[in-house]
Amino acid sequence: MPDATELELIAHAMRDADPDSVIGTVYHRDRGTLLVNPPAIRATLERLRERGYGFLSSVHGVDYYPEEPRLGVHYELLDMERVDRLTVKLRVPLDDPHVDSVTGAWPTADHQEREVYDMFGVIFDGHPDLRRILMPEDYEGHPQRRDFPIGGEPVHFTYNATARRTAG
Repeated sequence: MPDATELELIAHAMRDADPDSVIGTVYHRDRGTLLVNPPAIRATLERLRERGYGFLSSVHGVDYYPEEPRLGVHYELLDMERVDRLTVKLRVPLDDPHVDSVTGAWPTADHQEREVYDMFGVIFDGHPDLRRILMPEDYEGHPQRRDFPIGGEPVHFTYNATARRTAG
């Protein structure tokens, strides 16, 4: 894991390439995190790949309700030679939840971006097949958002309705 000093050096190098890319760093429990502006995500991940972080292990969605910008996307990168992990985070507002897709450079992000879209409603611009992956296409809402109703939907068992009709 990069130590706090190395994390700051990585952030400095990213800012040298694009001053508006990295907006902050977090070093907590021996884990380094870069906080990135959404428009810079693709270029930042490419620069990190050049630094050895060549494996995108996962893409996650997060809901920071009630804070705004509310929706977050987390990218977990791995430098397999040094066994070094780095997290890259960005946040987008609920009223404009758009971020560039990284599937062109990181094919493993394909289904993971679809899951974040399905569960949280983040729209990945440029994704080759952005549609629901876990919920039905006609499903309304995004079930992993923190304000999603947790009561669920009533389940109608057709065998009960048939049994009542024949018994009565």
